[in-house]
Amino acid sequence: MTDQYEIRLRGRLDERWSAWFEGMTMALEPGGVTVLRGPVVDQAALHGLLARLRDLGLPLISVVPGPAEERR
Repeated sequence: MTDQYEIRLRGRLDERWSAWFEGMTMALEPGGVTVLRGPVVDQAALHGLLARLRDLGLPLISVVPGPAEERR
C-alpha cells in the first residue's frame, strides 16, 4: 500500500528538482514555502526522500500523512 504525504519546506525549491521527487507534485506558496505532495511507497522511501531534502539545505517545516480518505 502506498501512503500519501505532504512535506512542507521553508524556501523555494526550483521546478528543475521535480524529477528528483518522482510522483510528487510541487507547489510554491506565499511566504516562501514549497509543498511536495504525493505517494511514498514505504518508510524506507520516506527516509530516502527526507535525506534528499536535507541535502538541498531547505529547512523542513512538516511531514504529514495525507487525509485518511486518500489512504484507503
